[in-house]
Amino acid sequence: MNKSRAALMWRGAFALIGWAALALQYGLMITGSSGASTTELTLNFFSFFTILTNVLVAVALTLPVVGNGTRMGRWAASEGVRASVTMYAVVVGLVYHFLLHATWDPQGWSLVANILLHYVMPAAILLDWLLFTPKGRLRWIDAPKWLVFPLVYGGWTLVHGYAAGWWPYWFLNIGELGLARAALYFLGLLVFFLIVGLLVVAIDRTLGRRDTKPASA
Repeated sequence: MNKSRAALMWRGAFALIGWAALALQYGLMITGSSGASTTELTLNFFSFFTILTNVLVAVALTLPVVGNGTRMGRWAASEGVRASVTMYAVVVGLVYHFLLHATWDPQGWSLVANILLHYVMPAAILLDWLLFTPKGRLRWIDAPKWLVFPLVYGGWTLVHGYAAGWWPYWFLNIGELGLARAALYFLGLLVFFLIVGLLVVAIDRTLGRRDTKPASA
């Protein structure tokens, strides 16, 4: 089996798993909540960074398969897109494991969705990037550019939180922590995003040099 075919099979399989996990989590949120409208719950669902990142992961895995050879397929398969989505997903997994894992105890289907969204899909896109994405084309400036997405998310969380009185994560809950403390947590997360992004670029450049190094006679 050649590498391109293996990539298509990998991406197709985990695209299905990713969309299924998102659908499962959405269904659990809608059916498990009372006193709130479907519109409100849907808005809250898409206000979790984990959900938005997993949507990006699912799209990044789907488009190269269903749009193989098209402009959108090539865009999703490009080095910058896959590296940035990988960075977001890795941060999701690490932040969940070290900051959120101890705060709740999911059971049943909630546990299944939790494992898929926080562990399986981040690992899938990380391995996809390591195994199937060409290396050596990223620049150091790419890492700070990738902070645009979490910055926009932070702005949305602030607006939505004040408007609805609802916060997706305890470390962003301005109502309980106060603006200064929540801002400090968010700044720390941005620094962490940057560190992971720089690590992704460093790995890319290292593997790129290895792949372009001429074989010895």
